[in-house]
Amino acid sequence: MKIKSFLAKPYASLIHGRILKSRTTAVADQQAIMQYLVKQGSRTAFGLEHKFDDIKSYEDFKAAIPVRDYEAFKPYIEDIKGGKQHVLWKGRPIYFAKTSGTTSGVKYIPISKDSINNHIDTARNALLCYMAESGNTAFADGKMIFLSGSPTLERVGGIPTGRLSGIVNHYIPSYLRKNQMPSYETNCIDDWEEKLEKIVSETMKENMTLISGIPPWMQMYFDWLAARNDGKKIKELFPNLQVLVHGGVNFEPYKAKLLESLGGEVDMVETYPASEGFFAFQDTVKGEGLLLNTDSGIFFEFIPVSEIDKEHPERIFLQDVKTDVNYVLIVSTNAGLWGYNMGDTVRFLSTDPYRLVVTGRIKHYISAFGEHVIGEEVEHALMAAATAHHAHITEFTVAPKIDATSELPYHEWFVEFEQKPDDLKAFSLEVDNYMRNKNIYYNDLINGKILQPLKINQVQKSGFIQYMRSIGKLGGQNKVPRLSNDRIIADALQQWVEV
Repeated sequence: MKIKSFLAKPYASLIHGRILKSRTTAVADQQAIMQYLVKQGSRTAFGLEHKFDDIKSYEDFKAAIPVRDYEAFKPYIEDIKGGKQHVLWKGRPIYFAKTSGTTSGVKYIPISKDSINNHIDTARNALLCYMAESGNTAFADGKMIFLSGSPTLERVGGIPTGRLSGIVNHYIPSYLRKNQMPSYETNCIDDWEEKLEKIVSETMKENMTLISGIPPWMQMYFDWLAARNDGKKIKELFPNLQVLVHGGVNFEPYKAKLLESLGGEVDMVETYPASEGFFAFQDTVKGEGLLLNTDSGIFFEFIPVSEIDKEHPERIFLQDVKTDVNYVLIVSTNAGLWGYNMGDTVRFLSTDPYRLVVTGRIKHYISAFGEHVIGEEVEHALMAAATAHHAHITEFTVAPKIDATSELPYHEWFVEFEQKPDDLKAFSLEVDNYMRNKNIYYNDLINGKILQPLKINQVQKSGFIQYMRSIGKLGGQNKVPRLSNDRIIADALQQWVEV
């Protein structure tokens, strides 16, 4: 056993013990964080405007702070970019995390001196919990790759600005720098394909023990490795690979292909990071779901999906959430976000401890005909049918389709297969049946002859990669929306549909 893996054992045990304790104090921690945020924010422009001095309870908090999305926060962000201090949080942000919004264009999310530890420590805690529970610390001695954005930062309003993963790269501790892949120079390359080619060249002869990234780009890395090495499986190339860390999208649609590419056993650690905060992480190897990060400077609220379009939706404190209900995630943070609508939907699997799964995006849905279809439902239907038909899915998206003919409208699916089903028509019917069982509104529309059963278009191999390249979003943390209530993505994908 080498020195890093040896020293990791007691440290992992210490942090794991703290996490276990925090699971029992989640509600109290959240109450304390709410009070702390209000006190710290009371002298900011936002706090004075919203009369933070009058907030004494959660009811006061809800009355004083409305739920907002990024568009509503933009004026405050513009003030910060213009040089103003104490706008949303004390002082000025130490970074802006630059991220692409689905409706807001480029977003600039503030990261403060107080909030940066949430991003750094939570990533560390996920791995330490894995070490403590599995007993595996040996991977700490090998090479680790983080498929991330460029650490090169620009300045916006005098504030260092870049992708969150690039910002976090600056905080990797010195004792891990020698283990980190790829090289700093390679990581600074903006063009994803050029960068990936360099990453493959740098890593394919190394003793890789951990790989981290979002699943679609991890798969692309695996495909390029295989292409450069006569189709070898990843575990043949990296026999000591032990851990995959993934997050950002639901893992299930990518799982079968990733496992096939690996060709051997590797442990998985799931996380739920965002530019706005690191919200949850897999704290155990023994159960499902991600532990909500309740003691890390973020105050969480939850709005039932059924309430989100109301003028005054119900906002729920942590202690009142229920399992098996879809909620929209609302956060207030020590970076100066207040009642911020993340747009993510989550569902709790348990409340002791508070573990959840991410079920989709509130803006990524289909309800062109009143069907209220969400991401979790389409992912479940497609994966269940793929299992039954021994098919492997590379990528997919869904949109409504209204024909100019007298034909009934339907949901049009665009699916790129790694391994196609033998009978696509039977496969499509099975996906449709799973959808009808999962969503009663969709089922009623089919029965009522308002909709006809879904139709699947086969997308050419690498078609989704070509689509993402065409819109300038290939690689990094970018991902294809699973659902759209319009035809923008669907129409653009037509050129890569197999005839």
